[in-house]
Amino acid sequence: MKNIVLTGFMGAGKTTIGKALAKMLQMKLVDVDEEIEISQKMTINDIFRIYGEPYFRDIETAMIKKLSQNKNCIISTGGGAVLRDENMEALRENGIVFCLDASAETILERTGNNQDRPLLKVDNPKEKIEELLAYRRPFYEKAGVMISTDGKTPLQIAEEIGELYKCRK
Repeated sequence: MKNIVLTGFMGAGKTTIGKALAKMLQMKLVDVDEEIEISQKMTINDIFRIYGEPYFRDIETAMIKKLSQNKNCIISTGGGAVLRDENMEALRENGIVFCLDASAETILERTGNNQDRPLLKVDNPKEKIEELLAYRRPFYEKAGVMISTDGKTPLQIAEEIGELYKCRK
């Protein structure tokens, strides 16, 4: 069976919804960022701080290509994975891509106190979220099936994705 791939901006709910989906569909959940941290033996924050974003994106692409070879699992990507066509091509090869969408307000609410978001370590996080969302929106829109997460529970979103997945696999 094909993988379920979850992409979308940070704070859109990829990890939380991935866990709900994994339980509901009895599939393994693989988080790209977690796998990167394990393989690099350091946090994403440290990778960004020490080596920079371009280095991180190269590692991310290598990990996505590796994890995309899996079958019948849920793959949760980082928010910027959509920026490289080769990432999306690899993910689509064995998977159906669902892009979780959330408003800037929802994202700020979900990420506001989280210090593990290197791109939001700025004076005005809401402004940065709006800037990044505007830039990434075209990438997200062509990534796959768009699912709005605003005002929905993780279970509602997981059920929506589960139904769409059953129709497309």
